[in-house]
Amino acid sequence: MRGAFEGIFEGMTVLVTGHTGFKGAWLSLWLQELGAKTVGYSLPPPTNPSHFAAARIADGMVDICGDIRDYAALQHTLQTYKPEVIFHLAAQPIVLDSFENPKETFDINVGGTVNLLEAARHSHSVKAVVMITSDKCYENKEWLWGYRENDTLGGYDPYSASKSMAEQAIVSYRKSLFEKNGHQAAVASVRAGNVIGGGDFSPHRIVPDCMKALMTQQPIKVRNPKSVRPWLNVLDPLSGYLWLAACLLKEKQKFADAWNFGPLEQRGIDVQTLVEKAIELWGEGSWIHSGQNPAKPEMGLLRLNWDKASHCLGWHPTYTWNEALQETVDWFKAFQDYQRSPSTFDLREISTRHIFEYTNQAELSNVPWTCSDSKILTSNPTCYL
Repeated sequence: MRGAFEGIFEGMTVLVTGHTGFKGAWLSLWLQELGAKTVGYSLPPPTNPSHFAAARIADGMVDICGDIRDYAALQHTLQTYKPEVIFHLAAQPIVLDSFENPKETFDINVGGTVNLLEAARHSHSVKAVVMITSDKCYENKEWLWGYRENDTLGGYDPYSASKSMAEQAIVSYRKSLFEKNGHQAAVASVRAGNVIGGGDFSPHRIVPDCMKALMTQQPIKVRNPKSVRPWLNVLDPLSGYLWLAACLLKEKQKFADAWNFGPLEQRGIDVQTLVEKAIELWGEGSWIHSGQNPAKPEMGLLRLNWDKASHCLGWHPTYTWNEALQETVDWFKAFQDYQRSPSTFDLREISTRHIFEYTNQAELSNVPWTCSDSKILTSNPTCYL
C-alpha cells in the first residue's frame, strides 16, 4: 500500500483537522498505512460509539484535542509539529443541526476555515493544503445535470450557506495571500458527493439511520424517499483528496483550485432505492415514511459533475453505489460482532482490510494514484487551471 500515491506520504508530517469524525478517522487510518507521521487536531469524537475510538485510530498518530475556533491553539499545533500537508475536515457537518445552531455552524465552518488558512499562511513548513467543504456549497437549482466547479455558489439553509462562504474564503486566501505573495503552499478545495461507509454514526443521515435501525431491528425512518443524491463510498473521495495533495506537492499552483469528487452513477440514486437496497443487503428490515419538517427544507435533487478530476487528475471512483452500500453493510455487521466480543474482533484490522481491498480493486482499473510512477503530472496537457 505504501507505493500508492507514488509513496509521497511516507515519512511526511501530515495534519488532519477533524480527525475524530467520520471521514477524518478513515483518512487518518489510511495515512498511517501510507507511512505518514499523522497529527490530528479535533474535538473528541462527535458520536458514541465512534469509528475513531472503536478502531483505536489514535494509536498510530498524534492525537490533539483542540477546537478549530481556537486560533492560538491551532497555530501552536502548526508551529510545534511543522506539517508539510494539511487536510482540513473539522466542521459542523449536519444540515438539520444547522437550523438549531446556525451561529455555531457559521463559527465552525467559516471561522474555522479562516483560522486554518491564517495559521497555514504563517507557517514555513506547509506545502499543500486540501480544504474539504461540501457538494451543498452550490446554489440549489434542482438541475438534472451535475454541478460543475465553476457553477454559482450559494445555499439557503445555514449549513449550505456556511460551506459556500468557506469556499469564498478559500479563494480569497489562495488568490490574494498565498499565490500573490509567493507562499510555497498550494491551496485547493474539494467537494464530494453524499459520502457513505462504515463507521458513520452521525444523526440525521440516512445511511447511518439505516444501519442503526437494522442493528436494533427497528423500522428505518425516511424523511424524503424521493430525494436524489450522489452516493459514494468514503474511500473514493479520500483517494481523490490524497491524490490531489500529491499533485499539489509536485506541481504546486497548477492544481490549486476547486475540485468535485462524485460517484460513478451520473444520474444519481433516490433515497427509497438506497434504503430498499440496504434492507436487501442486510437480509431483513423495513422502512416507514416519517415526513419532512417543512421548517427545515432540504435539497430534493443534487448531482455532481467530476469531469475535471477525471481529465486533469486521472481520478475516478472505484465502487458503484451498490458496492459502496455493500461495503457499509459489511463494516456494520463486523461492528456488531465487535460489540458482542471486543476481545475477539479487531476493528482496526477490519477497517485496514477495507482500505487494502479498496486499493486492490482500484489498481485493477489502473487509476494513476495506485501506480508507483503515474506520469499523470507531466503527461496530461488537457488540464489548464
